[in-house]
Amino acid sequence: MEAGGDNDGPTPVELFVASLAACVAFYAGRFLQRHGLPDDCLRVRAEFSMADDRPVRVAAVRMQVLLPVELSEPREEALRSVIGHCTVHNTLRFPPEVAVEVC
Repeated sequence: MEAGGDNDGPTPVELFVASLAACVAFYAGRFLQRHGLPDDCLRVRAEFSMADDRPVRVAAVRMQVLLPVELSEPREEALRSVIGHCTVHNTLRFPPEVAVEVC
């Protein structure tokens, strides 16, 4: 593998995107449960693309929330609102200060 390793697990970037998708799935699942709707087949697909310029970073993340039931338009809007509370997504909207110490 070009970046090293044996490709036995996800890369840090894949874990980053997966954490965002997991957060969306968590909030969507809570919404479905709260409304007495089935959540057993809830899925979130996530894809990402990298930026073409420097610094190296994720340029875009695209997610699809695949629901086990069809929602009315008002309920879908409510779901979108609930998903908007995802902690990981909010952290991207309001980036934290990051400090790295080498010891």
